[in-house]
Formats: sequence, C-alpha cells, structure tokens
Amino acid sequence: MTDKEILKIKHLKIDFQTENGINNAVKDISFSLKKGETLGIVGETGSGKSVTAMSIMRLLQQPPAKISNGEILYSSSDNKYLDLLKLNNKEMRHYRGNEISMIFQEPMTSLNPVMKCGKQVTETILLHKKFSKQKAKLHCLNLFKEVMLPTPENIFNSYPHQLSGGQKQRVMIAMAMSCEPNILIADEPTTALDVTVQKTILQLMKNLQKKYNTSIIFITHDLGVINEIADRVLIMYNGEIVEEANVKDIFKNPKHPYTKGLLACRPPLNKRYEKLAVVNDFLNSDDISFKEISAKERKISHEKIYAKEPLLQIRNLKTYFNEKKSFFKKNKGNIKAVDDVSFEVYPGEILGLVGESGCGKTTLGRTILQLIKSQGGEVIYKGTDLCKLNNKKLRNLRKEIQIIFQDPYSSLNPIECIGNAIMEPMQVHGLYKNKKERMNKVFQLLEKVNLKPEYFYRYPHELSGGQRQRICIARALALNPDFIICDESVSALDVSVQAQVLNILNKLKKDFSITYIFISHDLSVVKYMSDRMIVMKQGKIVEAGDADDIYYNPKEKYTKTLIEAIPKCE
Repeated sequence: MTDKEILKIKHLKIDFQTENGINNAVKDISFSLKKGETLGIVGETGSGKSVTAMSIMRLLQQPPAKISNGEILYSSSDNKYLDLLKLNNKEMRHYRGNEISMIFQEPMTSLNPVMKCGKQVTETILLHKKFSKQKAKLHCLNLFKEVMLPTPENIFNSYPHQLSGGQKQRVMIAMAMSCEPNILIADEPTTALDVTVQKTILQLMKNLQKKYNTSIIFITHDLGVINEIADRVLIMYNGEIVEEANVKDIFKNPKHPYTKGLLACRPPLNKRYEKLAVVNDFLNSDDISFKEISAKERKISHEKIYAKEPLLQIRNLKTYFNEKKSFFKKNKGNIKAVDDVSFEVYPGEILGLVGESGCGKTTLGRTILQLIKSQGGEVIYKGTDLCKLNNKKLRNLRKEIQIIFQDPYSSLNPIECIGNAIMEPMQVHGLYKNKKERMNKVFQLLEKVNLKPEYFYRYPHELSGGQRQRICIARALALNPDFIICDESVSALDVSVQAQVLNILNKLKKDFSITYIFISHDLSVVKYMSDRMIVMKQGKIVEAGDADDIYYNPKEKYTKTLIEAIPKCE
C-alpha cells in the first residue's frame, strides 16, 4: 500500500425519484482510496453503500437515480485526476471492467445463465485486450487456475447452474481480475456463502491484491468479515458516513452508537445471552446490558428437555438422487444426499444442523417433512412414521410441522398481499369459523413478529428482506405448529436484522413451546441458538452433541475447520 490516492470521492449526493417523493440515498459523502489499500464499507441494507459503489462504476439507472452533486476523481498512472461523472458512455466503457472492475453480490444473477462461464470471461478479455480468441481462452484458463477452480477446462465449458455458489463467485473474481484492474469493488461477495468458502474467497482476494497491487473497496454488512480483510473502514448509516478509522481502532474503540450496535449484533462465541443486541438498542440508549444464561441454568433446562420422550426420531434415513451425465446418456449413479442418518429431537429443543453447502442438511430437512421422498429409513413423529402415510393423512399432519425457507423473496407469492399469504394455510386446513376470525389471528401474528397491522395489506415487494422473513415466520405459525424446520432462514440477512429474527424465534419458542431444527452453514449462529448440534458432511453425521461441547471441544477435523473459519469480531 502507498500513500497515493487512486480514487477520491468528494461531496457525493445521490437521490432517487420514488412514488412518495425524493429519497436521499447518499448524503454528501467524501472519502478516498489509496493504491494497494483495502477499504471496507460497512452498513445495513439501505445505508447507501452499494449505491455508492454503483455510482463509481456509472451503473446507476438515471432516472430514477440522480447524482445531484459531487465528484468521483480517478487517477490511473500519473497524478492527474479525471472526474468519472463527466465521461460519456463511450469514454466510461474504457475504464469500466478494464481499470475499475466489480464483483457483484449474487453470482447466480450476475452471470448469464445461458452462456458458458469461459465465454463470459473471454468476452471481457476480448473487449479490452488485443488478444486472439485462442490467447483469450488460455488467459481465462490461467485465471481459473489462479482463483483455484478445480478442472479449469471443465469450468470453462460449464454453465453457471452447474457450479456451486463458491465456484460461481470465483468465476466472477476471475472475470473481474481478467484485465488486471487498478480498482476492484467487491459488493457483498461472500454473503450467504459457507464460512469455509468465505474464508477461501477472502484469502484469494488478498493473494490477488498482493500480486497485482490492486486497490479494493470491500462492501459488506458484517464487521467480522471486514476484520479479516480491510485496512481501513467506513461505517455508513442512512446515506451518511458516521465513522471512519483503521480496522484495529474500529474494533478496539468504536465511537458511534451505530458502530457499537453492528459489533454487538453478531452472536458472541464465548457467552450466551437471553436476547441478542440490535442496532436500535444502541441508538436509543447509552447503557446497554443483557442477561447472560449461565452454565447452571443451561444444564437445568437441558435436564427438563431430555427427560421427555423424543418428539421426532430419525432412523437410518436415506435420500438419494440420480446423477445424469447428460440428457441423452445413462445415469452416472446415485448422489447420497442423506446417507443412513439417525438422531432424535426432543420437545422444546432447538437442534442445530450445520455443514457446508451440499452436505445434505436441506435435503434432510425436506425429507423429514416428506417434501422429498426417501429411499429408506423412518421419520417417526409422535409415534407415526411419516414415510408410510398417504397424501391425505400427511396433509392433515402438515399443520403440526412447518418450514421457514431460506429465501423469503421466492417463498412469498408476489401478487398476493401479506395478509392473504398468512391466512391461506388457515383456510386450507379449515381453522377458525370465518374470515373475520382469521384476519384477527393474522393481526395477532403480525404483532408477534414485531410488524404493524397495516402490513396486512402490503405486498412482498414493498418489504425489506428482514420484514419478508418475519412474514414467513408468521405464516409458519398460522397453524399453531409444534415443530418448525428453519432452513437457512437468516443466512442472507444483515447482522442486525438477523439478530432481530433470532430473538423472535427464541421468544416464540418460549411463548408457544415450539421445537426447532435450525439449519445453517454459520456455526456461530447455530451455537447461539442450539441446545444440541449435529455436524453433517457428504450426507453423513460426522459429529453430534451439546452445542457448547462441540464448539469448545470438537473431535472431528471437519468441525475444527468450520470453527476456525468463523470471522472474529475482535
């Protein structure tokens, strides 16, 4: 890193024209980026961090966006600065993707689903470099090796849907680095990735930065991730920069209440509170304290839980999928997504299920609910084997066992108002006498998940991700279930919103005596939520036991790897 400022943002203001008037998304912010530096920009959804990044790349659609003031000054080689905002589209095309590049948050939507990965990367190379097609392909394959993609030739000829989330993100990094840019903007590049994949991606970016002396703007909502990669940090809140400091000072001595709140939102690894802190706690008060659950209290609680008969018993469960080589060729064999798995869940327990993507945890959850049929074994719920029930009997039982899906965007009908989405399960199962009683129940449920009654008449697109997830929780509660599977239900949420949702789930457990299976790839969240924990790898259970025992004394190397990959806020 040098003292030369390669990018300077001066008094930037960005507004959006909405139905309700002008929204001031970015309010007069100024900052700089040095050559070879990693600058972290942290804030919740709506803080203005991604809008700022998109304005540097000149990717904001105008209208509705309008850059009403400011300068974005870029210097590539000499000490002369040019204002990117004053360039026309043809001039900006030279810099975008060539000297200033970007890794977007969601690689599945950023990559063209009908174009092979290799072609997408070579397209960028051919646009900016005077390479032949053959040379561009060789350069692409070398990049795939550099980002540690397995079998680069196969990846080159693969479509995005054929790759894992981590592999797609590495393709995006290869594309972003293909022209050796001076500035790399990484917008939430590790959100919703496994902690182990996340750690690999962060290390990969550090290595590439060291090799090419690239300046990085790393955008995230998670200060734990920033601690792993950044030199300096900007904290954004409500379109403004509320704090700026080097990464060590931010963690040791945060000044602004919002920064303190973000640091406190992540579940602590060395203790367990009855309730997690949220940002508003720090914005509304100077004196914040929460009751800690002692080891003795936890032991007494567990003695009560495990003195009962199991609510759910999984015995030698097997769920296999056929792996096809291609549309025209024969099956290559079976993928053992769930491979001879056995465990119990007790009434009032939260059982954590953790593992990397592809380990079988989601398939296991859906097999328990019989959304996916098994090839062997038993799912015994309250003495009844769900695998042997016909559709009619299974449908009657579904009101007792519910699921909260990972993605609240796709699990809500976009053309159905929130109230109807929550009422629909009640109508299907014939609960309550009439529509008025069902509506009253919906209002009660909205209150339980900390939403106002007027949300009844809103549509999913009018809500934030955290609000949508709370609607999904309310819908799952609509049938008064005894047992809920939470499938990665907080993985893509801001840390502050995640804390709110976890607090709600814990409160509902107490209020309604609900039993959960809590599925996640984030071991810190699973440890906080769970009484017991199961670690899965390649369809099998590799370790199971008390959540604290597994965290502090892991027996398996795989579990140790998951624990070591957790970003530390210290």
